[in-house]
Amino acid sequence: MDQAAVTALLQTLVQGLLTGGLYALIGTGLSLIFGVMNIINFAHGDFLAIGMFITLALFRTFHLDPYISLLVAAPVGFALGFVIQRLVLSRLGDRLNEGSILATLGLGLIISNTLLLTFGAQPQSINVPYATSTFQLGGVQVSIPLLIAGLGTVAAIAGLNLLLYRTELGRAIRATAQNPLGAELQGVKTGHIQAIVFGLGVAFAAIAGVLLMPLLYAFPTVGENYTTKAFIVTVLGGLGNLPGAVVGGLVLGVIESLGAFYISNNYRDAYGLIAFLLVLLLRPEGLFGRTVKRV
Repeated sequence: MDQAAVTALLQTLVQGLLTGGLYALIGTGLSLIFGVMNIINFAHGDFLAIGMFITLALFRTFHLDPYISLLVAAPVGFALGFVIQRLVLSRLGDRLNEGSILATLGLGLIISNTLLLTFGAQPQSINVPYATSTFQLGGVQVSIPLLIAGLGTVAAIAGLNLLLYRTELGRAIRATAQNPLGAELQGVKTGHIQAIVFGLGVAFAAIAGVLLMPLLYAFPTVGENYTTKAFIVTVLGGLGNLPGAVVGGLVLGVIESLGAFYISNNYRDAYGLIAFLLVLLLRPEGLFGRTVKRV
């Protein structure tokens, strides 16, 4: 393999890993919700769209830098998720597993149509000087916004791990995920914990939306594709497995980049779906999931 081919491969891998970092951030929020509440949030991508449009609105109104918008979008996302869990999902009771599908699908439709009425159907972007900036590292061109997004992903996931394994709240979250009844017997208010977890999952989606905004156009239905990607990531890594979601996101990013470079960019999204189907066929529990034996 000549030097040009090696450089092209490295360029593709770096691009894939940085993109995969964002997928990992999106998938981590979905995986966290599933791990504790045992539901799939089908509005996950729509919450990402909310993060994008918050960034867009703050930039146009106050000329606020997109990354500073994180200070607004993350708390808004958490508060929105907390309220939705308390007012909608908590009322489903014993029908949570089945009812959450319709509930979150309905929420997604409400969010996308609200964004449509508020911002219009046309794709919109923000114009920041560094949007197309790159720097060279060993012959590889690295996108600065994509690198910032990757670093933001690392910071967010590291913060989540500190919360889960270094705080009393994290212990309560892990207890609720492992044994809700046992956690309640120990005095843990599992309903409150589930609301916090859903809020954290939505906050992660909103953060991902902010990090994507300098790179992409925002439009009301932009979240649909990212709901699919989040689901692929969680299945690749194993549903409810947070480290698996990180690896799944990186794997998806690399697969898409390699396929786009060596085959065709027109079918970029299809490569991840093919990997998704292969994992379902060969290892249904995911790369890092555990097989449950039924007797």
